[in-house]
Amino acid sequence: MLRTFSKSLFSSSHRLFNLKPFPNPRIITRNIISHMTTAAAAINIKRVGTHNGSFHCDEALGCFMIRLTQKFSDAHIVRTRDPQVLESLDAVLDVGGVYDPIKDRYDHHQKGFEEVLGHGFNTKLSSAGLVYKHFGKEIIAKELQVDEDHPDVFRLFLAVYKSFMEAIDAIDNGINQYDTEQPPRYVNNTHLSSRVGKLNLDWTNPDQSSEKENEAFERAMALAGSEFLDCLRNLARSWLPARAIVIKCLEERFDVDPSGEIMVLNNFCPWKLHLFELEEEMKISPPIKYVLYQDDRSKSWRVQAVAVAPDRFENRKGLPSQWRGLRDEELSKESGIAGCVFVHMSGFIGGNHTYEGALAMAKAALRL
Repeated sequence: MLRTFSKSLFSSSHRLFNLKPFPNPRIITRNIISHMTTAAAAINIKRVGTHNGSFHCDEALGCFMIRLTQKFSDAHIVRTRDPQVLESLDAVLDVGGVYDPIKDRYDHHQKGFEEVLGHGFNTKLSSAGLVYKHFGKEIIAKELQVDEDHPDVFRLFLAVYKSFMEAIDAIDNGINQYDTEQPPRYVNNTHLSSRVGKLNLDWTNPDQSSEKENEAFERAMALAGSEFLDCLRNLARSWLPARAIVIKCLEERFDVDPSGEIMVLNNFCPWKLHLFELEEEMKISPPIKYVLYQDDRSKSWRVQAVAVAPDRFENRKGLPSQWRGLRDEELSKESGIAGCVFVHMSGFIGGNHTYEGALAMAKAALRL
């Protein structure tokens, strides 16, 4: 009877004070640790700011690149122009009027800003260029899985800037590609900066909300970032190993022709940028006029005139004008060289069925 009364009293007390059985201590500990871990993770997530409104390629690419770094890995992007909000963020790109890498402020619009990459590059940097200047080698080293001081990292750092980043800096800062007052002969709306710009919300879109704008910016980051990584990976996989090949071919140029102006690629590879850089580094004089290589598909040989600069169509010495536009027997008769296949109308490239024929074309072109 006493046992029944005690049990009844215990049940009544639980109902009166709404008491619940004490949970398992292990469950409590596990829940506390889980909440602490979630809170810590939230605290450690960095916030990177850029302006809202219409966006450009430089801040889209800059935001993508900075999130590849250890310091700002997968940072949350905050788009605002509110000075108080910007002040509270871990990094700010393309807004705020401050360039201070110690505080991770990377704007380029303020008066007196003239920062360049250096190393021979004099184009004023955009926000993307600033991020690249301070984090590019870390990003490249991470991609190559080597230390930052590895020599390939610095070579790629300069190559990526020259072939990809510099144009983005120049376009964003309104720098013309050529020193001329003449209007361009044609419009080019296919470059990356233009394609990123087209991702902005169209003015006819009825939904101009910040949510839609941010979604468009995410697409811009993905587009710019994917092309940046494609460029970096292509240079690392294909361009960089070609450097050693071009060095060897340059060293052997006098074995090809006493002039030293003809280079033969026994293995075709991306050679143009390497050639210009190595000519300067190795003090090559006179400069190379023609490069010979075998066409993998037809197995015939090509003789290509070297341009005056990597981004120019004019050649140091084009193939002879009297050969241009001719093919096969007609070309062989005109040149006096057997086995000719063609010479392009612009004179930048020609072909012959054999190496000996292509070399004869290059030697004759030097004299004409």
